[in-house]
Amino acid sequence: MAKTIFITGASRGFGRIWAEAFLQRGDNVVAAVRKPETMTELTEAFPSNLLVLKLDVTDKKASFEAIEAAKQYFGRIDVLINNAGYGQIGAVEELSEQEIRSQFETNVLGSLWTIQAVLPIMREQKSGHIIQLSSALGLNTVTFMGLYSATKFALEGLTETLAAEVKDFGIKVSLLQPGPYATDFNGSDSLATSESIPVYDGMKKVFWENADAGDSGNPAATVDALFALVDAENPPLRLILGKIALPWVKHTYEQRLKTWESWQDISEAAHG
Repeated sequence: MAKTIFITGASRGFGRIWAEAFLQRGDNVVAAVRKPETMTELTEAFPSNLLVLKLDVTDKKASFEAIEAAKQYFGRIDVLINNAGYGQIGAVEELSEQEIRSQFETNVLGSLWTIQAVLPIMREQKSGHIIQLSSALGLNTVTFMGLYSATKFALEGLTETLAAEVKDFGIKVSLLQPGPYATDFNGSDSLATSESIPVYDGMKKVFWENADAGDSGNPAATVDALFALVDAENPPLRLILGKIALPWVKHTYEQRLKTWESWQDISEAAHG
C-alpha cells in the first residue's frame, strides 16, 4: 500500500533524492520547499502523487498550514521526514547572535513545528513515523562546526524524548545520522560561514584540508536504507548512514566511558 511522505527541504540533497525515490516506487510525496519552481520537473513527471508546497520551516504558522494542506490533499500523512537544515562554519568565538539564532530556528525549531502539527493527525490515524535528519555531528564534534553540532545534539535529545511520549499512540520515531556524503551540503545554500577572526585561520586551513580528503558516501545509496526504515514494523530510534560514522562514534563513546570511570571516585563523593 502506498504511503504518504511529507519531506521538508525536498528541493536538493538528500531531500530531493528521497522524494524522487518515493515517487518512483509509487508513494505519495508532499515536498515542502522554499522555492517551488525547483520542483517543476518532478511535478510534470508525477502529476498525481506529488504535492509541492512552499514552506519556510522557521515559520510556525506556515508549518501548521502546510501539514494541514497535505492532510486535506492526500487524506493522511504516514511519514514525516524533517530534512530541512543547513550548516555553519565558525569558531565558537566567531559566531554572531543572528547566526546562532538562525541555525537553531531552522535546524531545531523548524522540525519542532512540523512535529507539533503532524502529531494530532498521526494520533487520530493511530499510526505514523517521524524521521529526523540528525548527523554523525549529533554524536561527535569537529572544530568550527560547534553550532551545527549543538543543533543536532539538541535534535537528538528532543527526538529521543518524543519517541517515548508517542509510542503508545502507535507513532514511530527515528533519527538518521549520516556521516559525510557527497551532497551539495558544502554549497552556499547549505553551509554558511562566520566572519573570521585571523587567529583561527591556521586551524581552518587544516579543517578544510581534512574535509576535502574525506571518503564521502554516495547519497543515492541511502535510498534502500530509507525504504527499509519506513517499511520496518519496529524501526530503530537511531540509524547511522555510511561506513565512516560508526567507528568514529564507537571510539568517542569508549573515551567518554573511560573518562567517567577514571573520575568515578570523585563523582560518587559528590553525591554526599
